[in-house]
Amino acid sequence: MGRYNRAVVLDQIQLADGISRAEIAERTGLTPQTVSGITRKLLDEGIVREDGSRRVQGLGKPRTRLRINSDAGSAVGLHFDPVELACVVVDLAGHPLELRRRPTPPGARPAEVVAAMADLAGDVLAAADVPRERVLGLGLASPGPIDQDRGMVVAPPKLAHWSRVPVKQLLSEATGLPVTLDNDATAAAIGERWSGAGRGVANFAYFFFGTGIGGGLILGHQVHRGGSLNAAEFGHTTVRPDGPRCYCGNRGCLESLVSPAAIVAETHRRLAAEPAGSTLAVPFQHAPATVDHEAVLDAAVQGDPLATAVIGDAAELVASVAVNVVTIADVDLIVLGGHGIRRVEKLYLDAVTEALATRPLSRHVRVADAAVSPLGPDAAVVGAASLVLHATYSPQLSALLED
Repeated sequence: MGRYNRAVVLDQIQLADGISRAEIAERTGLTPQTVSGITRKLLDEGIVREDGSRRVQGLGKPRTRLRINSDAGSAVGLHFDPVELACVVVDLAGHPLELRRRPTPPGARPAEVVAAMADLAGDVLAAADVPRERVLGLGLASPGPIDQDRGMVVAPPKLAHWSRVPVKQLLSEATGLPVTLDNDATAAAIGERWSGAGRGVANFAYFFFGTGIGGGLILGHQVHRGGSLNAAEFGHTTVRPDGPRCYCGNRGCLESLVSPAAIVAETHRRLAAEPAGSTLAVPFQHAPATVDHEAVLDAAVQGDPLATAVIGDAAELVASVAVNVVTIADVDLIVLGGHGIRRVEKLYLDAVTEALATRPLSRHVRVADAAVSPLGPDAAVVGAASLVLHATYSPQLSALLED
């Protein structure tokens, strides 16, 4: 209980932009004596600092404000994508100190990738001038599915050589740091809770647009993982029962229709059938491969009718899944993020916002909000670092039950 209460107090300090002991007691239900004892220890450890004082409603004794001492420690985040590795070092407030990217080694064999991860993490720590003794740990955001109990990546569909790879142990041995492993979309959702659009929001869903479509759920301020610890696979929600077969074995999955590869395929199909009026028609005619995902996004941003229609249709499918999530989980907020919607975020946001205002039954009580992640394409790697901060400082009901 003491460990849980400490995390509750730290969580309140982290979420607030300056908070007094009395306000912590009011918001958590802990006694003032308990809060005072916990904050005294946090101050002694240097994790929390006092930052001036202010009066409340002009009455009584000024209250001393408490803030996280962001310089007290750091966390490393690694995002493992089939095409790119990204690594960041953040302070205790979740602010990035240094971020670097490298291509994932061709073939993506585990030994090669782990070595590349360790090398990249060492370079980022050196560039940020952060000594190893101040690093709380390393968070790894990886494609799923993941076996959390064994720290394994279990046969992700786009990685041929990754069948039950104990990547948590391998990376810890390679870096000398404790490793926290999670699905990349769940990591991004935790990053949103720590320092993004979900900060302070009790219930929200995060849609991660990368090579595929993933998701994360925060319910009651807790990460909801489900029975197999792989909840919120929004990309494998059926949106067209007669749609194309997905690699997961299902038909008409959201990911099979709105992933970057699917966007490109649909654009090529429309260009072959009705190219008139599109700026993509000429490059497609001469070199179809040049009409890739970036080219489609560029064209949509510039108002190309065909590209805009393709992205708009994809956004409507995402909006349908967002409505289902709100209807089932009754979340207060849908967050959209990841590099897959870079520069066309507004098209997706407008579609989701309109759907949430007109379709869920709960709209008669309150309309769920929608937002674009302020972390943008860095959501997964910042989220990976946030895995460490979240595990260290946020209250975990599972830990309370274990105690």
